[in-house]
Amino acid sequence: MNTFSASALQDSARRVLHRKTAACVCGAGTLADRVDGTVVRHGDVVAKAHAGDTDPGELAVRLAVAAHPELDGVLLPPLRPAAATTHGRLVTFWPHGTPVDPDRPEDAPWEAAAGLLARLHATPVHRLPDALPWMRGPAKAARALARLRATAPDHPAAAPARRAWRTLPPWARAEASYAHARALCHGDLHLGQLVRSPAGSGPWLLIDVDDLGVGDPAWDLARPAAWFACGLLPAEDWARFHAAYRRAGGAPQLSGPDPWPALDVPARALTVQTAALAITKAVEAGRPLDEVEVAVVDACDRMVRVPTQLGHDAAK
Repeated sequence: MNTFSASALQDSARRVLHRKTAACVCGAGTLADRVDGTVVRHGDVVAKAHAGDTDPGELAVRLAVAAHPELDGVLLPPLRPAAATTHGRLVTFWPHGTPVDPDRPEDAPWEAAAGLLARLHATPVHRLPDALPWMRGPAKAARALARLRATAPDHPAAAPARRAWRTLPPWARAEASYAHARALCHGDLHLGQLVRSPAGSGPWLLIDVDDLGVGDPAWDLARPAAWFACGLLPAEDWARFHAAYRRAGGAPQLSGPDPWPALDVPARALTVQTAALAITKAVEAGRPLDEVEVAVVDACDRMVRVPTQLGHDAAK
């Protein structure tokens, strides 16, 4: 449980929606409570307390991008243009949206997610606010490996993950910049990053700008690509996703019939990140790895024996 006060965050969300009255009957609750962020809802307002090490300047630029007209219909815009501060944490406010139903995988909006990514990647960066930060995907992967080393260095599954990590080029380990691709990226794409608003009847939108920035657009397709490669995402779902991305005019290196030269390295990095987090969480919970987690670790073991398709990553 995160030590940040969710009740203090609830008060902030309530003040955005209305003044406190005895008649307030708004639905309220905690949506997430992690070290990297606490998220609460009060009525139609969602408040997020960002991680304690969040850079205020970078967050300000990301908020400006989310509210920018170029991203209308792609990113959920914030309710307020600037972050507030609550108990020493940066807090942002957003409209509440209806998320993807995890109990109905057959309804997963793969085509919508792909279309949103294609539009995001095609956004002219020069029209957006200056000083766009780097997309934080590789940095998150590096943090996951650091957490694994600190929490479960001797776990039997840790060795395959560490070996697979060492096979990646420096940029994928957050040790070098993106010299080969510069596009606006989400940085942490998964189905939990989509909502429909209002009341589940509107179009899908991308949420969570914490990792938004300039980088390699392949990173945004890498998680579903990794799931497909690990056997966790059916081939037909991956085909639907990639075909929709191509139809929507995604990045050229990802829109051909064979995107794997561009996808291979990011997909491997996301596989290692997923394995590292799975092992860490299993150790912290005192439980063995489940079937899905074992499949991801096994994929790390296979990756060491199969050379990467460097494509445009060659010599990076």
